[in-house]
Amino acid sequence: MRIVSTQRLLLLDTASLYFRAFFGVPDSMRAPDGMPVNAVRGLMDFISRLVTEYQPTHVACCWDDDWRPQWRVDLLPSYKAHRVVEERPGDAPDVEEVPDPLQQQVPFIRAVLDAAGIAVVGAAEMEADDVIGTLVTDAGMPVDVVTGDRDLFQLVDDDSEVRVLYTARGVGRHERVDDAWVVAKYGVHASQYADFATLRGDASDGLPGVKGIGEKTAATLLARFGDLDGIVAAAADAAAEMGPAPRRNLLAAADYLAVAPRVVAVRRDLDLGARDLTLPTTPRDPEAFVDLEARLGLSTSANRLLEAMAGPRD
Repeated sequence: MRIVSTQRLLLLDTASLYFRAFFGVPDSMRAPDGMPVNAVRGLMDFISRLVTEYQPTHVACCWDDDWRPQWRVDLLPSYKAHRVVEERPGDAPDVEEVPDPLQQQVPFIRAVLDAAGIAVVGAAEMEADDVIGTLVTDAGMPVDVVTGDRDLFQLVDDDSEVRVLYTARGVGRHERVDDAWVVAKYGVHASQYADFATLRGDASDGLPGVKGIGEKTAATLLARFGDLDGIVAAAADAAAEMGPAPRRNLLAAADYLAVAPRVVAVRRDLDLGARDLTLPTTPRDPEAFVDLEARLGLSTSANRLLEAMAGPRD
């Protein structure tokens, strides 16, 4: 049932955006003390552009409280393993490979968002994807999810007016991903994308996939059998119409297929508590915002953000 609402929620995969800002905005952008602020200013400019274009009434910067949750690693040890630069003892989280000039900017990103009054939402032992999945599920209004991560295509839902603004080619050249876009690109529906990714694998997440099954075979299998459960059942059924190579490869990957869907699936059931995601028209803490603007030399980026926040929202 299509949602009828004058409200719109913009959910930002924040790390995806500040990494893109860091690598895409010149590091000649510096604070008066010489510290690089390209990620801070770049993220502010991204938010300004998106708010101006889509005029959301609600915005949340979704946060990776844990970029590699142990519960996912326990299921699939290869999950994001190639991004780890330091393994920690006991319950201490692994350290992600992040350039030092970016790492030092992250606290200031949080400070600017807090001063502006833009909600930052995270959850213990969870990735931003899981926060986004839960907020999408509970939104009750149309939602735009801004990310460069294909995993979030699984959240696309035309009936609920949930789409992804996909930033792989840049925020200024983002693509509006709906179900038809996913079908045209991959030959599967958005509701099948998590199963598709499980079968195909994703090297960027340390997801091996099923040997011998690429995008075309995965799409063919899903078109024929509907979902991963149907594919696994067909592989085990000698009478099912399936080629010998895919059948052999699927049976050999039984252990992987028993756990990978839980790793790939975005959580949609987190307890995030009561959250006010309303986008303010003025900064929550004007004095702190002005201090950060001066300290970091945010100048035009700060002005753009203030103008976007104050702009019309129909």
